[in-house]
Amino acid sequence: MMTHRDALEVLALHRREQVVITTMGSVAIWPQLSDSPLDFHYLPSSMGQGVPLGLGLCFAKPGRGVIVLTGDGGLLMNLGCLVTAAQFAVPLYIVLIDNGLYEVTGGQPVPHASLTDFGAFARGAGIPRVYACGSRAEWDAVASEATSGSGPVFVWLKVKGEVGKPTPSAPRPMAEQIARLRGALG
Repeated sequence: MMTHRDALEVLALHRREQVVITTMGSVAIWPQLSDSPLDFHYLPSSMGQGVPLGLGLCFAKPGRGVIVLTGDGGLLMNLGCLVTAAQFAVPLYIVLIDNGLYEVTGGQPVPHASLTDFGAFARGAGIPRVYACGSRAEWDAVASEATSGSGPVFVWLKVKGEVGKPTPSAPRPMAEQIARLRGALG
């Protein structure tokens, strides 16, 4: 099974000039793979709010793609964001890192994780392009296509969960991240 790091390594290889918003567990890994001013690490208390932030950036900077890395627990806290995002033809790429755990809050299992079909949620919300990958090879085969073109797009990546991981810290204070992103977006 693909690891969280595997998933982000593939994304780093296929990323273009999009803004990348990381939440929760991805905040600990993405800075090791990218240090672009277009990277924004959305902590603290971001569970469920990464997709709305990404959608807002799509409106603020038309044509600028935004990739949002969110977790299964966080997305479950705000499933309505899929319906909202589906209403707009914007380059928003929602990448769900599904490990079946609330990993950074103690590793508690997400209820009914094995029964939850996030692809069906995205399609039911009206998102036109949905991808589901359970291995690094599957993700690598579709990553370029999935992170380009019209959106919104939903990518569901099943990854191995890890219990006992600490809550990550953003690599820079929020004010510095905001200033870097604003500068990069002009």
